Amino acid sequence: SGGGAGAAMWARGLWALLAALRAGWCLLPQAGYLHPDEFFQSPEVMAGDILNLQVYYPWEFLSSSPCRTVVFPLMTSGVTYWVIKSLQQLGVCSSCINSYTLLVSPRLLFTIFSFILDYSVYQLAPFWEADPWKALVLLAGSYVTLVFYTRTFTNTLEGLLFALLMVLVSSRKAGGTVAEPTRSPLIGIVTTAGFFNRPTFLAFALMPLLYWAGLIVDSQKGIKTVINHFLKLVLCACFTAVVFITADTFYFTSMGLDNLYGIKNSSLLDVIGQLHEKMIVTPFNFLSYNLNPHNLALHGSHPRVTHFTVNGIMLFGILHILAISAGFKMLKKYIHQLIWVKSCYHGSSGLLVHSEGNPTLLLFYFVPLAFLSLFSHQEPRFLIPLILPLVLFSTSQNRAVKWKHVITIFNVLGALLFGCLHQGGLIPCLFHLEQLTHSPEPSNHPRHYTLLFAHTYMPPRSLLNIKKRDTHIEVIDVAGSGEETLCRVVGQRANNFTCNTCHVFVIIPGTVRATITKCGVSFKNETLIFPHLSMEDPPQLPFLFSANWRSQLGLYILQLDRDR
Repeated sequence: SGGGAGAAMWARGLWALLAALRAGWCLLPQAGYLHPDEFFQSPEVMAGDILNLQVYYPWEFLSSSPCRTVVFPLMTSGVTYWVIKSLQQLGVCSSCINSYTLLVSPRLLFTIFSFILDYSVYQLAPFWEADPWKALVLLAGSYVTLVFYTRTFTNTLEGLLFALLMVLVSSRKAGGTVAEPTRSPLIGIVTTAGFFNRPTFLAFALMPLLYWAGLIVDSQKGIKTVINHFLKLVLCACFTAVVFITADTFYFTSMGLDNLYGIKNSSLLDVIGQLHEKMIVTPFNFLSYNLNPHNLALHGSHPRVTHFTVNGIMLFGILHILAISAGFKMLKKYIHQLIWVKSCYHGSSGLLVHSEGNPTLLLFYFVPLAFLSLFSHQEPRFLIPLILPLVLFSTSQNRAVKWKHVITIFNVLGALLFGCLHQGGLIPCLFHLEQLTHSPEPSNHPRHYTLLFAHTYMPPRSLLNIKKRDTHIEVIDVAGSGEETLCRVVGQRANNFTCNTCHVFVIIPGTVRATITKCGVSFKNETLIFPHLSMEDPPQLPFLFSANWRSQLGLYILQLDRDR
């Protein structure tokens, strides 16, 4: 019908607009800083290895405790940094490596990869009885896609691999009948890659794998065919695991890429012998660390229901609530049927395959959620892969349509809060300091800078673009230290003024600026970077309505005054 065609055109246009916003906002760049892991689990490590910059290596990447695979950081941030390094060496641009390219190039690659999610929704929507373009608008308009899927998180990769796995297990013939799944090798590769990226991937993979197994068993083929499928899957999974283990063992035993080249002179047998002795399986180290409740408590303990009651709503808003209510309704229906009509279903695989699409989609959403809820450390970003089954479920039977205004307002607010405000002064501040510390200086008096960060998230050192051999910039991160520690560190720097060309900068949110005035030191040049919202030191509401409200939502760069 004409109305339907018009609505479809409108949805396509809206999706294109939102896709352009995703790419454009990444290039702007997006200032919000979500969590230190977006830097310290990929770009920061690669900036140190490939560009030889001064960085902070997190404990998971130290050879004493290797808990994260290096394959994905190498394939993402590593590749983009190698590209900008090559461009600079070829003389394409004199300063290809700067804080902007260091931040944006890995993010841009992730943003391009994020369209795997859109492709998956487009492929899966007809299979799960949802309108493809409506589903795409719901996906592209979600602030989770705009903000989280354009960042360098392992959770982002986990979401993309989960999407690929869902596409691989939902195969349909042109006639609409369910096709026999033939993609067992790919399923094996994706599942293993997901496990090495984040071992929690098994929670997401469980339902797709059960669904796939159900389809194969149901396809009424001989036992030989079934065994054949499973063998292919296992063989490809093992091969993928060998690739990851070899790469990680090489990296962590030679610690860093610089030393990989030193191995060339040893004989192949020696190298293989060394690798076999020190074989490193990062997911097992990750699991043994995280299954210890004491270790998890160091990162923060949350009630087991946090994902269900807080994080799901924080990420997906009304869609999470609609899924819960639909889940309860379906449970009621099933229990009713089980009591009255016991002969209705034959075993659990029958329940999965023969029921109409929706209950299965709900299981794709709630089963991983339940598994992740078993761990006491529950952060919102752990749930971002679930956007795919949730979007498909919400679009099927037009569930989301009547809530479109609520959904729009929710996503605009989420995008502003996490994309602009949340720790939003820190990255612009690092850009500013990079320019300041790289400004031309008289050669006879090289300047020395001390940058002291207080009450901010961990500053990614790589964005300051300091070469490893440079000693003229010192970064001190006192994190959330109290007044006493802060004043002691500032005092030490203030009284240590033997050198003439030393500059000390303190970077601190406006909400805790008062603490530094009690330290008895004076400052010149103040720079206020706006906006910056620190959830750890939130602004007091009365101050937000006062004349200096900007300072409450800003990050200060204060230069210590040496003459006083």
